[in-house]
Amino acid sequence: MTDKFDKTPADEPPADKQPAGSPEGKDDSAVSKEAAVAAHPEQIKAIPVRHYGRYVSGVVVLALLGWLGFAFSQGDIRWATISEYLFDSRILEGALNTIIISVLSMIIGLVLGIVFAVMRLSKNPVTGAVSWLYIWFFRGTPVYVQLLLWFNLALIFPILNIGFYKDEMVDVMTPFLVALLGLGLNEGAYMAEIVRAGIQSVDEGQSEASHALGMSNGKTMRRVVLPQAMRVIVPPTGNEFINLLKTSSLVSAVQYTDLLRAATNIGSTSFAIMEMLIVASIWYLALTSVFSVGQYYVERYYARGSLRQLPPTPWQRIKANVLSLQSPRGV
Repeated sequence: MTDKFDKTPADEPPADKQPAGSPEGKDDSAVSKEAAVAAHPEQIKAIPVRHYGRYVSGVVVLALLGWLGFAFSQGDIRWATISEYLFDSRILEGALNTIIISVLSMIIGLVLGIVFAVMRLSKNPVTGAVSWLYIWFFRGTPVYVQLLLWFNLALIFPILNIGFYKDEMVDVMTPFLVALLGLGLNEGAYMAEIVRAGIQSVDEGQSEASHALGMSNGKTMRRVVLPQAMRVIVPPTGNEFINLLKTSSLVSAVQYTDLLRAATNIGSTSFAIMEMLIVASIWYLALTSVFSVGQYYVERYYARGSLRQLPPTPWQRIKANVLSLQSPRGV
């Protein structure tokens, strides 16, 4: 009786009657071909996706940049005047004054920021209220208005009398002092918020542990909290300094001879207003670039405790790329 479940085709010999030559009934050539295919599978050809939008946007941006450069080249600008006054002694003196007023104002702002941030976090309601009022006023009014208030302070207090020192306010409030107070006090309000955020980023258990070891509040703040908070404080502080470096151009309104005022003075006498503004812009770009590099390395220094391995610096990346190009292929 025939088995109903026998599914072997009629024209194919049974498995036990396959021709000899290989364990599966296949010849040696077929086995070798299958082995070669298994050893070297066909590689998949990956075809990258074409982003036509990137090409179009890149062409549009390059076209706009080319149009802008062509417009400046066709404008009524005396480029020789720019190179002539770029390193003029008056421009160099103005750039130096800009650096001095920016650095000193940042120091004042940082000191005031730490003090008022600690006052803001204090449990004393009086110090907390004073800190909040200081931050509210100097963050809520423009820097230009604050500079004009300090510059015209003699209208309210004609004479400065503090007991051991007495003089007319006009002689006391020099352009340098007006610029220093206007920029420093305004920067202190912003730094207070930055420092407060950095202090609050440190876990409270750090302070509790230091208090358990017998450290006072001031010592805990100096040796435990602030060093750890610097990782959060430094990046926005660098940005604030670069912003302050540009904001210092407002001090020209109070007769302080900074970079912008030196450039405008030369431009008004030589009738090269646009050229001198370009000179001032070049110097501002140079100063901000230099301080941006310094900010990068300061941030890298304070990031040592938070990262297992610091990322390579730009110089290290360039060096690694050059060495990779010089090394022979296949190594």
